[in-house]
Amino acid sequence: MGILDNSQDGGKNGTQGSWMFFTRRKKVDSAHGSSSKGQLAKELTVPQLMGIGVGATIGAGVYVLVGTVAREHSGPSLAFSFLVAGFAAALSAFCYAELASRCPSAGSAYHYSYLCVGEGVAWLIGWALILEYTIGGSAVARGISPNLASLVGGAENLPIFLSRYHIPGLDIVVDPCAAIVTFIITALLCFGIKESAMVQSIVTSVNICALIFVILAGGYLGFKSGWPGYELPTGYFPFGIDGMLAGSATAFFAYVGFDAVASTAEEVKNPQRDLPLGIGGSLFLCCGLYVMVSVVIVGLVPYYAIDLDTPISSAFADHGMQWAAYIINAGAFTALCASLMGGILPQPRILMAMARDGLLPSFFSDINKRTQVPVKSTIATGLVAGILAFTMEVSELAGMVSVGTLLAFTIVAISVLILRYIPPDDVPLPHSLQEPILSVSERHIWSSLEKTEKDTLAVDSSGKHKRLAVKEDISAEDPFISKYLSAGNYLHEGNRRKVVGWVIALTFIGILVLTYAASDLFLPSSIRFTMCGVGVTLLLFGLVFLTCIDQDDARHNFGNSTGFTCPLVPLLPIACVLINSYLLINLGSGTWARVSIWLAIGLLVYVFYGRTHSTLKDAVYVPATQVDGAYHASTSCLA
Repeated sequence: MGILDNSQDGGKNGTQGSWMFFTRRKKVDSAHGSSSKGQLAKELTVPQLMGIGVGATIGAGVYVLVGTVAREHSGPSLAFSFLVAGFAAALSAFCYAELASRCPSAGSAYHYSYLCVGEGVAWLIGWALILEYTIGGSAVARGISPNLASLVGGAENLPIFLSRYHIPGLDIVVDPCAAIVTFIITALLCFGIKESAMVQSIVTSVNICALIFVILAGGYLGFKSGWPGYELPTGYFPFGIDGMLAGSATAFFAYVGFDAVASTAEEVKNPQRDLPLGIGGSLFLCCGLYVMVSVVIVGLVPYYAIDLDTPISSAFADHGMQWAAYIINAGAFTALCASLMGGILPQPRILMAMARDGLLPSFFSDINKRTQVPVKSTIATGLVAGILAFTMEVSELAGMVSVGTLLAFTIVAISVLILRYIPPDDVPLPHSLQEPILSVSERHIWSSLEKTEKDTLAVDSSGKHKRLAVKEDISAEDPFISKYLSAGNYLHEGNRRKVVGWVIALTFIGILVLTYAASDLFLPSSIRFTMCGVGVTLLLFGLVFLTCIDQDDARHNFGNSTGFTCPLVPLLPIACVLINSYLLINLGSGTWARVSIWLAIGLLVYVFYGRTHSTLKDAVYVPATQVDGAYHASTSCLA
């Protein structure tokens, strides 16, 4: 009594003989926070957050992606593809905004999944994000030297210490420029979040100015020439609606990066207000720029004549503005630098969060007292990214970046469903507090029962006892009290959480079945239709069930509930999971094979290190309502 044993909490107390440690969850950050977490400088406001989000999102890819999507998928409907992709990304942004404002701590999706899903899933998400930011940063860095060469008139004009060269014995092409820029950005990030955010905003502003030039100058050329790209006999949808939607799936990855804002949550002055504005504002600005650039480019040149390598500069050159290439190349160069900074910035904070929880060595959680940033984690991140960028052509591994992103988006949406319908109702405390918790729990139970005995037990005229009537000041959810209540009340509340949990799980399974059947064209038609039917049935059942029942009132006590609230729950998170699952399944078997190897390595690291060093290894779980009393009791006992 007073402590949830392994049979009661499913092994969440860290029992080593059971795999149920995979589901143990940590306590949501309190309003005051801990002293160790308070070492990060709270310097960021909405403009700086938008600079980080836009810089991390708009890379040089937009200068190439418009040509690829237009020629292969969308045609003149390119703007619709980016608009649909922006809407799909906004679904994830809404989920991120709620969790970031409720639980403003470093770690982003890793932190949210640790709170709502469990330690094992959180580890895999964090491990996947490490891969995402490492490979993504290295791939961006490798693209800097070609753009720099374009600015100076060719690779032969670059200084020798910045030029790529081939090493015959090793058969590799090294890129000193990529490594140098990576190390410079790493050093800048070590100076402090305020300084690095200011530089990020300046570099991003140059990129935005270049895109605005493309929009304004391109609009002038379009009106002057009569928009030849739209005067085609094939119309606006030469590849049909399906082609436009396929283009949206490709364009979706142009919006990846706004999650970098969530990783800085612990360094925001007013996270409940500024984080949702920073996430939403950066995504809205990126979507607007993408759509307007798309409208201009496919209007200047017929989609089938767009140059795949340099779609924007070649479109201006066709209209006699060859000099515009310098502005466009400058924008692409600054976009790569901002994207690299936005890629390196989140990873040290994720490493720091994982080390705080004991899943990684404490080396990564050290925060410099002067700069108030995790300098050791930042240096380690920059070194690995710089070495990879110097020695490897990582573009072939770029698909692995998408896996980490989509997994994070998916688990964040699921976390919103869990938070709303079955929020964690118990919290972990150190094992050393077991006796004080037991003592205060017993006193609380017996005093409550004695006080309400006459109100909870009534005898009817026949002399038989009526069912227990629970007063509002005694929680029927409290496991210490529920055993004294009637079986009807206990089973009702217990069944509700279990049933809702299974419904959320079955909904997710239905989405996986549906998206797999819709994507695998090699399955026999009968099997595909059957799987689609099963998937749609489970999906609709879960959506209708969750829509009809009330959300759990305990959600208001989970984190800070005064911030942003995700709308249209459960429809919006389920739609988010559906879109992300479809994109995940369509990434290709080669990508999944490489990612599976990385995740398998991560699982081994967790089993042999993270699991045994976790701060929750010896934790005991108590109802959230009794945590304060337990702490007061333990403090008085120690005093």
